[in-house]
Amino acid sequence: MKSEIKVPAMGESIAEAVIGQILSPEGSIVKADAEILELETDKVNQVLYAPRAGKVFLSVKLGETVKIGQVIGFVEESSAVQAEVAKSSPVARQEAPSSDSAKQQASIVPVQLASAKSETDDPSLRWTKESFLSELQALQGAAPKQIPSATGPVTSPASKSAAGKEETRKPMSKIRRVIASRLVEAQQTMAMLTTFNEVDLSEVIALREKHKELFIKKYGTKLGFMSFFVKAAVSALQAYPNVNSYLDGEDIVQRHYYDIGIAVGTDRGTLVPVVRGCDRLSFAQIELAIDEFAKKSRDGKVAADDLQGGGFTITNGGVYGSLLSTPILNPPQCGILGMHKIEKRAVVVNDQIVIRPMMYLALSYDHRLIDGKESVAFLVHIKNALEDPSRLLLDL
Repeated sequence: MKSEIKVPAMGESIAEAVIGQILSPEGSIVKADAEILELETDKVNQVLYAPRAGKVFLSVKLGETVKIGQVIGFVEESSAVQAEVAKSSPVARQEAPSSDSAKQQASIVPVQLASAKSETDDPSLRWTKESFLSELQALQGAAPKQIPSATGPVTSPASKSAAGKEETRKPMSKIRRVIASRLVEAQQTMAMLTTFNEVDLSEVIALREKHKELFIKKYGTKLGFMSFFVKAAVSALQAYPNVNSYLDGEDIVQRHYYDIGIAVGTDRGTLVPVVRGCDRLSFAQIELAIDEFAKKSRDGKVAADDLQGGGFTITNGGVYGSLLSTPILNPPQCGILGMHKIEKRAVVVNDQIVIRPMMYLALSYDHRLIDGKESVAFLVHIKNALEDPSRLLLDL
């Protein structure tokens, strides 16, 4: 029996994907729900899993572009395959001898299977059990480090530059190419400026400290800084609706909803999942949504729909130690707020020099839509809300 491996729908705006990694090469014997390959899109990566236990057959190559709904292979189940799957069960693996030779075999075989498929689609050259065992025997004793990983990024061997120094070249991932394209688009199509301010977070820190234990006990998550910034941003967007707008040709389109994107750093690049309807959410609901997106981002399970439709973005370079930055807009949005590292600094309060936990804020905005006066007032509104967080609770 054969079960198709099909490219799933990954969001309304996604029509195609790229084969980013082949995790179970052609001819592999896999169990149900084993990882087969990883798809890359301009929004997210998605792993495809085996629909049943059996032998993997793929009709695509690494780096190939595929369409949504396209059949890209199948998993075949038979009595012979079931026997092979049984041999690869945990019990069988425990009985297998552990040696350097066995480890070398495990690292070498998938590479040969992957390369065999990528070189040709000729059925006569596909792997059989006999050719597999013959090749495995020939490869015994070879140094695994000389063979690149089948599941890792495809890189060219180290070569000498014009100056005689070693360099390694590898292709950009689909996500990295899109990030690069969108950043250049923002720089070339928007009149982007950044205004700065600083905020005293004493009251926010005191409020968090006072209620942190009760908050965790009741909601099962920490009361972080981000929920305060999201609420402050919503308050500012309501007061200055132009910042919640975008340009469509010669028209200005104003949003009457408050969907805030939260930038999350991942190994593959920065993703911006969107927390929707933030004006209707409590602090706890915002924190829970952010926690869920952070986990999905780390696990590579963010859906394309999670990244669609944000009206304003908040990015926190402070978690990496950034003291000040000029964040780049996320088109077509016309505003992005940059948070930074909290540092104790000497400030003047009521003619007295005191030490306070301070953070620099940065607001990048599209000057085609937002005047300088309005951008400064918007950022001051956020500053005032954070320095007196009771205003957020009283909707002031």
